[in-house]
Amino acid sequence: MVEGLARRLDAADTVYLTGRDPGRVAEAAANMPRTGARVRGELLDVADPGAAARLAEVIEERHGGVDIVFGNAVMRVGPDDDPRAVLDEYTQVNNFGTTRLMRAFTPLLRDGGRFVVVASSLGTLHHLAPVLHDRFDGLTTLDEVDKQVAAWRDAVLDGSAAAGAWPGFINIPSKTAQVAAVRALAGERRAEDARRGILLAAACPGMINTPTSGLWWDVSGAPSPAQAAVPLLDLALGPAHPDRYGRLVRFGKVLSWKPGT
Repeated sequence: MVEGLARRLDAADTVYLTGRDPGRVAEAAANMPRTGARVRGELLDVADPGAAARLAEVIEERHGGVDIVFGNAVMRVGPDDDPRAVLDEYTQVNNFGTTRLMRAFTPLLRDGGRFVVVASSLGTLHHLAPVLHDRFDGLTTLDEVDKQVAAWRDAVLDGSAAAGAWPGFINIPSKTAQVAAVRALAGERRAEDARRGILLAAACPGMINTPTSGLWWDVSGAPSPAQAAVPLLDLALGPAHPDRYGRLVRFGKVLSWKPGT
């Protein structure tokens, strides 16, 4: 995604490639193409409660604001992992990490800016039992989203989640909460963002041929990461279609949030 973004931008632009392993960040940044925008590696561990805010402060000092942000952090989980053993760290990265990034960087968006949370088509109420829909539907603030994520996490940890109809595949509630976070923040920002031409959306890249996905499914025929990044880049660099604002988008099409919509 960073490579594709850098190729589409100009030499005067800067693309930040972030991660929590300094060696991997440096290596990845060094291997980026020398055409298009400059790629700069920067440490960011979204599981650290203050890290996103600290990086946002640094980038604001350097550039005055941001034009495009992708929230793409994810913790790898395999079929053999016990949800009770991994869920605390998992939510710190995937969910609280996402809302921290949103709080830190959406105030820095310039006119015409884009903030895209990379989520999944599994992140809709279609994949949750109806009795759970009100946990994530109609939330109006990121604090409310965080509260529901914490309640789900605690229910998994204390063993009560199974009786509450929560799915065993933890990716589903996690991704649903990510989309709910986008919807909640969009509700707060909609009028001002429309005036300023800003797009806030969630995006599903579809199945991708990666080692992590290969633990769960046969991904031999799935697109490569570079191929899967193209629709996300098109979303971020294309027009800010009003119908996509605050919604989950897959391959340019808006996905319904719940049955009957």
